[in-house]
Amino acid sequence: MVQAKTWVLTERFEGFPKDSNFRLQLEQLPDPKDGEMLLEALFLSVDPYMRAYVMRIQPGEVMMGSQVAKVIKSHNPSFPVGSHVVGRCGWRTHSLSDGAGLTLLQADWPQEVSLSQALGGIGMPGLTALYGLEEVLDLKEGETLLVNAAAGAVGSVVGQIAKIKGCKVVGSAGSDAKVAFLKDLGFDEAFNYKTITSLEETLKAASPDGYDCFFENVGGPFFSVALPQMKQFGRIAVCGGISLYNDTTPQTGPYPHTSMVFKQLKMEGFLVNRWQHKNPEGIRRLLAWAKEGKLHCREHVTEGFEKMPSAFMGMLKGENIGKAVIKV
Repeated sequence: MVQAKTWVLTERFEGFPKDSNFRLQLEQLPDPKDGEMLLEALFLSVDPYMRAYVMRIQPGEVMMGSQVAKVIKSHNPSFPVGSHVVGRCGWRTHSLSDGAGLTLLQADWPQEVSLSQALGGIGMPGLTALYGLEEVLDLKEGETLLVNAAAGAVGSVVGQIAKIKGCKVVGSAGSDAKVAFLKDLGFDEAFNYKTITSLEETLKAASPDGYDCFFENVGGPFFSVALPQMKQFGRIAVCGGISLYNDTTPQTGPYPHTSMVFKQLKMEGFLVNRWQHKNPEGIRRLLAWAKEGKLHCREHVTEGFEKMPSAFMGMLKGENIGKAVIKV
C-alpha cells in the first residue's frame, strides 16, 4: 500500500479561486494489478485552462492537471520501472494506471533538458504554440505577428517559433520584467499593457502597417482594440481568454462584425488535441530547436506539493514568467 496526497475541489469557484476551494487529503493505493503500474509525480503543471474547465469537476473530486511521473512499480511491460511518463493524473503525488492516456517520454531525452519541460515548451504549451502558428494561422516568412500574454508558457514559445520562421513579432505582457524577458527572447517589439496610455496607439506604433496574424490568449478589451489593427485578410488564432475566466458576470461587446467583414478576416478557435497524431514529430522539432539554442523555455518553479493551490492562483494572477510548474 502507498499513501498518496491529493488536492480535491471542495466547492466550485465563484469568481477568482480561493484557498477554501481546495482540500489536501490522503488516499491509500493498493499495489498495481496485472497490466497496471504505480506512478510517482515529479513535476505537476498549473495552466489557465484549468480555471475554464473546472466546471467539469464535481466537489470532492481530485483537481485536474498533467504531471511528469516516474514508474516505481510495474506489471505492464510497455512501462518499465524507472521510465518516465506524462499523464493527466490530476493533483496527486501517486497514481495507479493501466497506461491509458499516458505518453512515455523518449529514453534518449537529453540530460541537459529538465523533464519538467515536458509540461511546458517541449510539451502541451509548446505544441499549442506550434499548431496554432502552423495549422491555424499558416504563418509565412516576413509576416507580422501579434501575441498577447506573451511571457506565458504558450505565448513565449509562439514568439520564438515565429522568429525562427523569419517573422516580425510584437508581444504584450503585464510587467516590465516580462517585457525585458521578451526582448531577451528576440521579440521585435514588446510592451507592458498595464503602463501604456493607449493600447491602440501602442499597437499602431509597434506595427504601423498592421498585423497579418494575431495569436489571441486574453480576450476582453484587448481583443476589441487589436482587431481593427489587423491587415486585410488577416488571420486570428483564438487559443484562450484568460481575462474572462474569473468573471462572475460575463463580459459583452463591443462586437467584431464590422472589422471582420470589411477586413475579410479569418478567426478560428482551437484545442491542441486536434493534432495529437502529430505530437511525436512536434516534440522532436521542439527538442531540436531547444538543443540548437533557438528555443528557450523559462520556468517558474514552486517547490512542494502542498503549494499547488497557491501556485495555481499565482499563475492566474500572472506571477509566473514562462511555464508554471510544481516540483514535488
